[in-house]
Amino acid sequence: MKTNSLGFVGGGRITKIFLQAFANKKVEFKSIIVFDTNADVLVALKKQFPDIVVAKTVEQAAQQQTIFIALHPPMIMESLDKIADVVSANALVISLAPKITLEKIASKLKTPNIARLIPNATSYINEGYNPVTFGDHFEPKVKSDALLLLQLLGTTFEVDEPKLEAFAILSAMLPTYFWFQWEELTNLGEPMGLTTEETNEAIQQTLLAALKLYFESGLSSKQVIDLIPVKPIGEHQQQIAEFYQSKLMGLFEKIKP
Repeated sequence: MKTNSLGFVGGGRITKIFLQAFANKKVEFKSIIVFDTNADVLVALKKQFPDIVVAKTVEQAAQQQTIFIALHPPMIMESLDKIADVVSANALVISLAPKITLEKIASKLKTPNIARLIPNATSYINEGYNPVTFGDHFEPKVKSDALLLLQLLGTTFEVDEPKLEAFAILSAMLPTYFWFQWEELTNLGEPMGLTTEETNEAIQQTLLAALKLYFESGLSSKQVIDLIPVKPIGEHQQQIAEFYQSKLMGLFEKIKP
């Protein structure tokens, strides 16, 4: 059964992630309409997802029943000004950006059904960890429908709005702190005599087990860290820890409302 129509204001990475998640679940929509100011982005998106409709104007994307605002924070308020007159009074609007609050979004739109969600790239494989907050006047039926839609992405859970930016740092952006390191490690396997399959399996299985050991063993973080006596990059540990404190806390201060 086909569900409602979707509009994406912005056709970048997160829109691609969401479209792939919906495709994985084989969900059909009446239509999916995407607008972006970059024509090349839309061409690539249409190639990957032939069923989408490329909008000629931002207003066309904003006339749908469910509208995702998939823009960087500096672009949101200006874009809301452009679509304010065409967003229906009962539309569902979900912003996917930090910093711009529900109150600011609501000041531009007629609908009470406004939400903010911090999306995770793992939604690409329907294993997202996506905190969401809903406006105070959100209609109950629309909210239940919204949660059903968002659960297709993975785990979706409600949080208080002031916590969203913390989840952006500690969840949404978290993979970027480690993915490049895993890439470097996989590149070491072949020179050391392992096949690609052996390397990938070793790293994947050890990472999964290490996470379980750290969070589920009942040991303190110090006790877990002490289980392996040889630490080849231990001399840089303090420097790396300082990077986390300075870079991530600095970024958190920038994206807070």
